[in-house]
Order: sequence, then structure tokens, then C-alpha cells
Amino acid sequence: MSQNTSNTSKQHEKINYIELPAKDIEKAKSFFSDVFAWTFEDFGPEYTAIHNAGIDGGFYKSELNVCTKNGSALVVFYSNDLDSTQEKIEQSTGEISEAIFSFPGGRRFHFTDPNGNEYAVWSDA
Repeated sequence: MSQNTSNTSKQHEKINYIELPAKDIEKAKSFFSDVFAWTFEDFGPEYTAIHNAGIDGGFYKSELNVCTKNGSALVVFYSNDLDSTQEKIEQSTGEISEAIFSFPGGRRFHFTDPNGNEYAVWSDA
């Protein structure tokens, strides 16, 4: 884990860092850079730190992936323009796994990245 947490203030007993599996770290970097403007710092061929994501974190080399059907936690992004974010995901090798739906407080959809990891995006608009 990167010890550089300069983008995230350290708060006692608060989530500070998140690590996600990636079968292909280069595909993960390309996708998240294109869609969400994340930047990365490599620590060898099997780990890259994530920057500019709202919380620091990293991708580690793994054949596994995260999916709510497997009991995984769900990483949820916020968007001011849900349709535009969905379009960027679709244009950049992501797949929509659950179409936009309404819920109390807004709308959201789920997608998978090129490594098969599941995420969601929501908007209050």
C-alpha cells in the first residue's frame, strides 16, 4: 500500500484507502484514466496506486473481481450528469450491468470495468 496519502486527510477510524483487484492493471489504468481522470503511481508490475479518485487507493494483480452478487462491497461514484457518465463508460470498454433506475434520493446505474469489477454511479438530479 502506498504510504502517500497527501490527497486524503487522515482521520482517526475513518476509511482512508481502498484496494481493488485487477486481472490486467494496464486496462484498469486506461479505463479509469479515460472515464474518471484518475492518475496512477506504479509500485512494480503487480500494484498501482490510485490518485485523484476522491479517496486514495490501489489496484493489485488478482484473477478475482468484486461483485455484489458475490457479497462484495460496492464502490459508488457520484455524477452531476448521469447520462454523460454512462456514455463515457460505454465508450471506454466498460459495460452497463444494470440500467439507470430511480431510488429514494436519485437515480443510479451499475457497470463493470474491463476487469469485471462492479461499480455504481448515482446522481440526485
